[in-house]
Amino acid sequence: MSSTTRVPARVSGPAVIVGAGAVAAFFVLVRVALWSTTGQAADEDSMLAVTAGRDARLTLLSILGRVSIGTVAILAVGCLLLAAVRRHGRAALAAVTVIVGANVTTQVLKHGVLDRPDLGYGIHNSLPSGHVTVVAAAVAALLIVVPSRARASVAGLGTFATGLTGLSTIVAGWHRPADVVAALLVTLAWCAVGVLVHGGRRSRDSAVFLTALSGAIAALIGIVLIGVRPVSGLEGFLQASLVLGAVALASACVVWLMSWISPQDR
Repeated sequence: MSSTTRVPARVSGPAVIVGAGAVAAFFVLVRVALWSTTGQAADEDSMLAVTAGRDARLTLLSILGRVSIGTVAILAVGCLLLAAVRRHGRAALAAVTVIVGANVTTQVLKHGVLDRPDLGYGIHNSLPSGHVTVVAAAVAALLIVVPSRARASVAGLGTFATGLTGLSTIVAGWHRPADVVAALLVTLAWCAVGVLVHGGRRSRDSAVFLTALSGAIAALIGIVLIGVRPVSGLEGFLQASLVLGAVALASACVVWLMSWISPQDR
């Protein structure tokens, strides 16, 4: 009686599909949320659906203040060191590709490429979110660099950090929800590029989605405990819940996809 062992598929196919999907979704998001009156109105209304008191805002600003260019450098060095310890040169190159590519792309898109037409909701373009890109790109790089057995934990903690950062930028009035989702899509696209740089076969871990979802839920609980509330009280509870829940879920889905296409240990 013979038995066969199923060999995991190579990363190239899934990475190309996910990367292309992220790019396509980004263009659709820009077309709707940035270049249409209906999209701008909905995005603005979503940002204003939640509020926070003075103490809560100070806490949120403290969280956001820790996300900077210095943070990018520290995370990049950390990923390089981890890859060096594990003697994975391609993993190090892939991690740097993701971190640098995602952050540079976000800044170029926001400040040099995308314009926000005057449709009655301001002309300052804040899409994509730089803060969310910094955190999400770090998570993507870690998912590529860490051992496969550690990805579920990284996904959970990474989703929590990414989700909390995204939600904080919205509540602080720094970014609209579309800005956060756009940053996630930019990072997902660059994660696919990083995975192609790394090569190899794709790992499989059914626990990642559950840990990512748990991280999203934890981010929602955290933002509530900080003191974020619906602007309209109980009447605005549904809208606020949908806005915050959608952003947290988007964070979880993107982190899960980044882990799903990441290569297994060599």
